[in-house]
Amino acid sequence: MNLIEKVEAPHLKKDIPSFRVGDTLRVSFRVKEGEKTRTQLFEGICIRKRGRGLSAACTLLKESYGDKVEKTFPVHSPAVEKIVRVHGGKARKAKLYYLRHSH
Repeated sequence: MNLIEKVEAPHLKKDIPSFRVGDTLRVSFRVKEGEKTRTQLFEGICIRKRGRGLSAACTLLKESYGDKVEKTFPVHSPAVEKIVRVHGGKARKAKLYYLRHSH
C-alpha cells in the first residue's frame, strides 16, 4: 500500500456494491436547496466508470420525458448516500457513449 492509498483509506466508503458498465444503478444523493437538504434518487444505466480510490466516479444515463439526462457521481462523495445495483447488464465495451445518441 503506497502513501496515497494509506491517506485515502479512512475516507473510502465500505458499502459500495460492485458494479460494471451496463448495469442499472439507483443513486440517492443529498441536494441542498436554500436552508434545507433533501434526498433525491437518480436511476439510470452506467455508461462510464473512471478513476479509483477517492477520485472514482461513475456516469449514469436515463431517459426522462423524452430527453436523455446524464449525471456523473463521485462514488465516495459525502453527498452520495447510497448506491444500489438494480439489475445487471451485459456490455462488451468499457464506455457506452453510443447510448447517448440512440433513438
